[in-house]
Amino acid sequence: MCAEWYKDLSDEEVAAAIENVRGRLGDAVTILGHHYQRDEVIEFADYRGDSLGLSRRAAQAEKARYIVFCGVYFMAETAAILCKPDQQVVQPVMEALCPLARMASAAQAKQAWSALTGMWGDDVVPVTYQNSVGELKAFVGQRGGAVCTSSNAQNLFAWGLERKDHVLFMPDEHLGTNTALAMGVPKEEIGVWDPTNPPDPQALASCRIIVWKGHCSVHTGFTVEDVENVRDDYPEALVVVHPECRHEVVAVSDATGSTAGILEYVDKAPVGSTIAVGTEWHFVNRLQHKYRNKNVLPLQRRECRDMAMTRMRDLLNVLESLERGDPQNKVSVEEETARGASVALERMLEVS
Repeated sequence: MCAEWYKDLSDEEVAAAIENVRGRLGDAVTILGHHYQRDEVIEFADYRGDSLGLSRRAAQAEKARYIVFCGVYFMAETAAILCKPDQQVVQPVMEALCPLARMASAAQAKQAWSALTGMWGDDVVPVTYQNSVGELKAFVGQRGGAVCTSSNAQNLFAWGLERKDHVLFMPDEHLGTNTALAMGVPKEEIGVWDPTNPPDPQALASCRIIVWKGHCSVHTGFTVEDVENVRDDYPEALVVVHPECRHEVVAVSDATGSTAGILEYVDKAPVGSTIAVGTEWHFVNRLQHKYRNKNVLPLQRRECRDMAMTRMRDLLNVLESLERGDPQNKVSVEEETARGASVALERMLEVS
């Protein structure tokens, strides 16, 4: 965590210190900020984006010696896998994790894989959400699979189904279900694998898509009642939600999209329109201020606790550690894990 003496500085002094140390570091550092970060942090990001966009930026930041990733751990881990060997990734707050990413381990995936391949042979391809741990990405890469994000999930599902008759998707049940249904896969051909209570594989024999029983607590908190309440108050409101929401919420909304997709949806909405957005509050709040000619509302105020952990004092702390030549909060990935995960990530970037 940040040094004690930063607490004695005003926000203005911290902001000035960040600008000063960034100026001295110059091209040696690139700061990446996820859309869900606090305003006080993301204002210093060289690049803002969702998981897919920032994954690309990490791979392209060839001049930077250091990549400072303001987000949660699986994102910084992905950057460490994609960047060059002589680059170092640091994360301002190492305790900022992602509960969803930790709902599927490589060991649990092996159990599911063994059961499903025991039934289907090699006629199944694994796909994991970017919101997953490095070991799971490696597991998928080693078995001919790929990573996806909410931006490109349909592309990667289609890619998988071109190669095999079945897809095992981990670890978000709702993104997987919404993606399959949007592609026209019948509901009865979508099965759920519960790692805490594994089903009899034969109960899934007629399924083409197997989704992992995992969820994002932010997005599963939105309800059909939230949508109905907004429409009671604003009959002409447009409702757009993230595909990590439950399907019943997606079904009664006007549109669904990744973080980048939601940004595009709000941007293209007519001037004067009311748009209720079902995703993380910091991002929605930023949209409210950016599009003042539109009425942008949170479907419900839901904040990601882990994303909110990072403050600008934490950013200053890691930047100053870089300047001292003693990087703090370094993110590293074991070589074999990095190799397998890199294969899965490169497949995603190629398909995208």
